[in-house]
Amino acid sequence: MTEFYVAVTGDDSALGTEQRPFASLDRARSAVRHGAGPAVVHLRAGTYTLDEPLEFTGDDSGRDGRPVIYQAFGYGTGAQERVVISGGAEIAGWRERDGRWQADVGGLDTRQVAVDGRRAERAGIDGLPPGARRTGTGYRVAGRLDWQAPSSVEFVYRGIYPWTEARCGVAEVRGGGAGTEIVMARPAFGWAVQLYNYDFEYQRLTGPGLPTRVENDPAFLTSPGTFALDRTHPNHHVLHYLPRPGEHPARTRVVAAARESLLRLTGTRDVGFRGLVFADATWLRPSGDRGFLHYHGSGYYDGGDIYTEVLIEGRQWLTVPTETATIPACVTLQQTRGITFEGCRFTRLGATALGSTAGTNLVVRGCDFDTLAASAVTLTGDSAALIEDNLIQDIGLDYSGSPGIGLLGTTDCVVAHNRVSDVPHCGIVAGPGSGTRISHNHTDRTMGVLADGGGIYLAGPQGDSPSNGAVIRGNLIENTRTPYNFGLYTDYGAAWVLVDGNVVAHADNSAVLQVTPPLDHVVYRGNFWDSDPVGSSAIPEGVTYTDNTTLTDEDRLHAATTAIRERAGLLRPRPGPPAE
Repeated sequence: MTEFYVAVTGDDSALGTEQRPFASLDRARSAVRHGAGPAVVHLRAGTYTLDEPLEFTGDDSGRDGRPVIYQAFGYGTGAQERVVISGGAEIAGWRERDGRWQADVGGLDTRQVAVDGRRAERAGIDGLPPGARRTGTGYRVAGRLDWQAPSSVEFVYRGIYPWTEARCGVAEVRGGGAGTEIVMARPAFGWAVQLYNYDFEYQRLTGPGLPTRVENDPAFLTSPGTFALDRTHPNHHVLHYLPRPGEHPARTRVVAAARESLLRLTGTRDVGFRGLVFADATWLRPSGDRGFLHYHGSGYYDGGDIYTEVLIEGRQWLTVPTETATIPACVTLQQTRGITFEGCRFTRLGATALGSTAGTNLVVRGCDFDTLAASAVTLTGDSAALIEDNLIQDIGLDYSGSPGIGLLGTTDCVVAHNRVSDVPHCGIVAGPGSGTRISHNHTDRTMGVLADGGGIYLAGPQGDSPSNGAVIRGNLIENTRTPYNFGLYTDYGAAWVLVDGNVVAHADNSAVLQVTPPLDHVVYRGNFWDSDPVGSSAIPEGVTYTDNTTLTDEDRLHAATTAIRERAGLLRPRPGPPAE
């Protein structure tokens, strides 16, 4: 086994030994590629700031059936060192004016800022002034707006569908005095008018209404710990920050996420990452003229055909994109095999943390995911992946439809013993696929922002027989919070699903058996909940409902489900992500 060492004080012209370490991961990767046999790369403590994403190809794969390992020095021991792979840029040159800090950051564009390791929120206000109305090009408001950088402003539309939150930028602001015209960026605004239309009997929508929030102007800096990035002048962007009490520019470290990607593996086999922290990346797409027209989960509209989906003939319908794009990941795997992430942390990332497409035998075990703009893990077309024993919390901070864990088109993937909490929509989502196993997870405080979802959510066919259908077993689902949710939700024509031995408590609705399109070959067996599922009084065709128990008394429910509760959640309890 060959061993290499990397240190922030090292030298890439050195030998890569413990006494003479390399300075960069890129140099270590090159040494592994040109070496003989399997290797372990030990990273000494410190922050490794990337100018470009780390790229791994098939040439960087393990050999002779043994993986290449990149790990924090002392991994798995009490002396493990803290190693950060960062896409951030430290901000200097602050000027103070009227209690605020300003820094010229050149051409830097970002949507994520951390202050002494803590996420700073974008400055914003709650909507437009009273009397605002939509026009053909945007909006009109009475009087003047005091915005200082209108072309940097972004509108947020929360709940545009109950499960959807969109973002669209402002192109310019015209007029003043008697009235002000807000011209929205295109094509995003035009797309939004076409995309968001529905009639739900009780409510009708024709294009986006008024924004629920308006973000990113220096005039909005009223809450300490918030920032705004003025992008009015190309290559002379100005970062504004309203400090918290006690913060001083000479003593406070401000890091803006400058890279959109930290690590990309393409066609790579048998590589492991252990004990590393991946931090401070952004995603700039929503700041552009195409916006972020979210539809569902991790999917958003990027142009193309739109069709009308009839839910109830003559009564309920909505418009749906034919195709959606997926929020990208800051750590991306494409057609890989046997990649492992163990004991890592993913934090302060402006998109999904870890995303894999068309991979095989991915293992994500014992990792912490927190402070994420989107999801923790998304798998698209993967097979035989294992997502196990991960702590996922405080995700979807910018893109509220994002699930903690999302699977789409996967085969024989296992999601087990994870704890997913404090998420704005669904905890764990499985779209159409085959052989999915979601077992012994604990979801808590899900559905914190948007509606129509659940702690665990499945949609579409999950196989074509009992042998390759989905099994949802032994999960503990608590505190699904917003109105109109289903703790355990089989939706939209879900088929070939066994829902067995789960516990649901403190949801708006425990589960639902009557959906459109209808469920088919779905078995609910041996579950415990504190309220009867919707539709359980008249079991629909296609659903088998047997040996389930409703206990409205919380103490009785807890006593009857002790064994399930003890097995659900993390295999190795952890207090949470460490402090910076």
